[in-house]
Amino acid sequence: MYDNKFLPKLSENFLEILNDGEFYDTTIEVGNDPYVKIFRTHMVILNYRSSYLRRILSITNVNRNNDGSLTHIKLPNISPGIFQIILRYIYGGRVSLEEYDTSDIIEILVASRELGLNELISHLQSFLIENKKNWMEQNFNLIYKTSFENDSFLELQNFCTELISKEPEKIFNSINFISLSEKFLISLIQHNNIKKNVIQVWEHVLKWGIAQNPRLPSVLSSYSKEDFITLENTLHHFIPFINFFSLTSKEYLDNVYPYKKIIPKDLRKNLFKYFIEQSSNNPEPMIIIKETSSKSIDSKIITIRHAELISKWIDKLEITDKMKNSYEFKLILRGSRDGFSPSKFHEICDNQFRTITIIKVKDSNEILGGYNPIEWKSNLAIGDMIDSFLFSFIKIEENIEDYILSRPKEEKNVIENDSFSGPVFGNRDLELYGESYMQGCCHPGDYDTLIRKTEGFFSVEEYEVFQIKKID
Repeated sequence: MYDNKFLPKLSENFLEILNDGEFYDTTIEVGNDPYVKIFRTHMVILNYRSSYLRRILSITNVNRNNDGSLTHIKLPNISPGIFQIILRYIYGGRVSLEEYDTSDIIEILVASRELGLNELISHLQSFLIENKKNWMEQNFNLIYKTSFENDSFLELQNFCTELISKEPEKIFNSINFISLSEKFLISLIQHNNIKKNVIQVWEHVLKWGIAQNPRLPSVLSSYSKEDFITLENTLHHFIPFINFFSLTSKEYLDNVYPYKKIIPKDLRKNLFKYFIEQSSNNPEPMIIIKETSSKSIDSKIITIRHAELISKWIDKLEITDKMKNSYEFKLILRGSRDGFSPSKFHEICDNQFRTITIIKVKDSNEILGGYNPIEWKSNLAIGDMIDSFLFSFIKIEENIEDYILSRPKEEKNVIENDSFSGPVFGNRDLELYGESYMQGCCHPGDYDTLIRKTEGFFSVEEYEVFQIKKID
């Protein structure tokens, strides 16, 4: 049985070794000019306490330097003050985090990852989550960026993911909200818990966009044509993800209409027509929009407007027809979340009926997709079903009407079930393939129209599979 009462004295003795410059055999140069400091250390302790330093020591030429040390190590990415704290942990197993600012603790965490101090990494993450939650919420951008730079910070990654899921409004209210990246903010406003509050989304998107252009006038009435163009260019990618149609006429008039010049002309025209009809007490457009948008469309690729058009195609309607049915789009697979392998696709999607596959083509504005009314299998069987279809949207940020719709030439061979591929429509009319299938292809075959301008291969940025259910 171990007696822990001796450990404090042992820790104290090892810290005395650190402070005693007589028996050192390794020097570590930390920091960059003008803040550089050299620490005298002991190879045997470093070797057993840090996987990174052990690797450096193993490849360093062991020749005695002029000062008598065996080896010299440089760590320019770590500041002297932070390294002093880490050395006390390496030698004595001590780190009193209550003494330090939270920003210093973040630096200690990053340095610990570089030095391979896994035990300390876990302790630091737990301390931050248990004691510095409010600070991290206020400085969410820093925490999010730091946590996802390396897979060592899984606890912080989970903290960020949970905050986005349960309390996304705290991110809007963080002190560094305007420093969020465009990509992250777009992802945030698509989250189910926040996209329903369109006014909140719109106000914060505007706040972010204006902050990116500090030369814009402080008063909207002073905006010139060039100022509106500047703001439009900044927010261009956000507009398709904001459901303006769910607003009341007053909300639209008070909050959106003053910025109408940054909204694409086609959307502006449709909004004007919609709110005119709404003010004339025509309830049908509101019912259509709300039935679709009230359900979860948890997508990083398509918007509610895409979903409405796909719903019309399921019912074999034209784009100008009134919607016959509303459908719930239930996300069952996302590549970036669940993986891109064929085995994962079949694990999740086999035996699932009525699915929509959505694919974002890498380095392109293209969205590709297909509807499979019958179940997916892994048995190499060929599915026959005339109701399936393929589609593509060419200009995803602009006009949703710029699409290609392709239906089967006949009811045979429209779906292929291959365990070594992901979703396959027709004779490679649309296919995802390969072990990690970040690759896809489109070839003319069993559907009446090629859904890309050119046939052949493409790279996949993201893909999603939804199960479709009619809303009663």
